[in-house]
Amino acid sequence: MDIRLTVYNTLTRTKEAFNPANPPFVGMYVCGPTVYGEAHLGHARPAITFDLVFRYLQHLGYRVRYVRNVTDVGHLENDADEGEDKIAKKARIEQTEPMEIAQRYTNSYRETMRMLNVLPPSIEPLASGHIPEQIEYVQRIFDAGFAYETNGSVYFDVETYSRRYPYGILSGRKTDELQGSNRQLDGQDEKRSPFDFALWKKAAPEHIMRWKSPWSDGFPGWHMECSAMGNKYLGETFDIHGGGMDLLFPHHEAEIAQAVAATGKQPVRYWLHNNMITINGQKMGKSLGNFITLTEFFTGNHPSLQQAYDPMVIRFFILQAHYRSTLDFTNEALQAAGKGLKRLLEGYQTLKSLKPNGKATFDAIELESLCHEAMSDDFNSSMAIAHLFDGLRYINQVKDGITTIDHDTLAKLQELYHTFLFTILGLAEPATDNKGVLDAVIQALIHIRNEARKNKDFATSDRLRDELAAAGIVLKDLKEGTVWVME
Repeated sequence: MDIRLTVYNTLTRTKEAFNPANPPFVGMYVCGPTVYGEAHLGHARPAITFDLVFRYLQHLGYRVRYVRNVTDVGHLENDADEGEDKIAKKARIEQTEPMEIAQRYTNSYRETMRMLNVLPPSIEPLASGHIPEQIEYVQRIFDAGFAYETNGSVYFDVETYSRRYPYGILSGRKTDELQGSNRQLDGQDEKRSPFDFALWKKAAPEHIMRWKSPWSDGFPGWHMECSAMGNKYLGETFDIHGGGMDLLFPHHEAEIAQAVAATGKQPVRYWLHNNMITINGQKMGKSLGNFITLTEFFTGNHPSLQQAYDPMVIRFFILQAHYRSTLDFTNEALQAAGKGLKRLLEGYQTLKSLKPNGKATFDAIELESLCHEAMSDDFNSSMAIAHLFDGLRYINQVKDGITTIDHDTLAKLQELYHTFLFTILGLAEPATDNKGVLDAVIQALIHIRNEARKNKDFATSDRLRDELAAAGIVLKDLKEGTVWVME
């Protein structure tokens, strides 16, 4: 089958044929979480979107180096150049070390991603583990004449850069427009222009996370980590950079400017951005009372939720929409997704139980072609899923004795549904026995109990342990983790 992949490139605002620089190798960088709190719904969409991209590229035969960073330093409040570090603020509130906060929520994020069946990336670098690379990258920009130092902090000089290179090519924003739209920020008098951004910040006396540099004891700007780590692991120019649309400006725009200033090259060939999510038509926010963590979705423990939702229902709901479309979470929509997922998985189980009973009346090769065409058209999982639903009609007709199927068509359909449902879409294959189902449920409850213990919610932790014990399931907390036994 001749499969030609096209992707929508945010940089050019067009759909382009995908041609990696070094076939069959693909370098892909995706902005990961800032680990200062529980993973929430906003983390799920980019994780699942680029897991889909990762899976499909591998399915097509590419060798993919997928880098997804963890931001554990340098991301200040309100994405500004002044204020408190988000992780340091959380550590101050909880009266603990910032790296303890970072480690706790990194572990929690990874466990949540595992429950969503998101594959681990090839490399998952920490910003705090690459301070020398970031200092070196800042120095390259400084030496090239696109940065200046003020009171120990280093800022990117957007005006100087704009005289040589176009600034705003990703977002479409121009410097004269930015001048009027930028609000005054504390400490902005350090900058020559309000739209300059920090490459390195001198740490205030009370700032906990700090490193020595040629300019001051301080920490890197938020945008610097991705430039330095992308360059280290994927080279000066790589194939795909992904993230949510909220990162398009200023984060990704700043990355482009930093890379061009340091290397003279565009850093990325294809920019991919997933669209935003809302809850009941509103932007998610704690002030609106609709900020829901993924653990709350899995347990149903939130006043806005009518029930608990299986992680695969969350995954399937996200995949039912094209990644560039807006997505609104409601209880009704999630319940409908749960029913749709059940239909597909039951159809697959039916397919596995069928026997050849005559001549085929369905073209399985055409269905396979339609599914690949959908996925190869900018990773259109929504259309691929619609084609899989179309195929269910024939499968159920065979089951009901209305029509017939031959050996080759049956084998092709079994291979097709297994590949698309579990390898490409990344849905979890149903357990083949009750023990597997029970283990999956108990492991989810153990995760919830561990999170409760970390958050010092001992009432919830003890209740889960006691209720499981009453059902004959005993939890044992060992050095290497929690295990369960039946008694």
